[in-house]
Amino acid sequence: MMTCSIWAQSATGYFDKAMKKAEAGNTKGAIADYTKAISMNSKFVEAYQNRGVAKFKLNDLKGAQADFSKTIELDDMNADAYTGRANVNYKLQNYQGTIDDCTASLGLNPKDYIAYNLRGLAYNKIGDKKNSCKDFSKAIELGSQSAIKNKATFCK
Repeated sequence: MMTCSIWAQSATGYFDKAMKKAEAGNTKGAIADYTKAISMNSKFVEAYQNRGVAKFKLNDLKGAQADFSKTIELDDMNADAYTGRANVNYKLQNYQGTIDDCTASLGLNPKDYIAYNLRGLAYNKIGDKKNSCKDFSKAIELGSQSAIKNKATFCK
């Protein structure tokens, strides 16, 4: 006789389904499955982070910010979560928050050219051209293509 538990999905199972949906471009379906995984395991760091990425894609900035913040609360050594939240802060025009999160990310992963480029953009927005151009140069050194355009635009 089969029991109901065989049919029950685990948090990891929902996470795996969410990943497949995200890869297939079903962002809303992925969010729903990440949410189910989190409801079964409230400390599922990767589910919060990936749900944050998915919410960011759908321009749910407050939702993405909350998920990246929860990821950081659960794992404060997660450089990608800081960079993700920095992206949200930038879109919300919280440039000091962007700079702070990029700095935290770079403290954990000094080769993150995305964080250098993003911090350069935030420095530019607050009028700190010297630090802006320095960050664009570092991002270029690490392989960023968009930093090349940013440096050409903002560091004349």
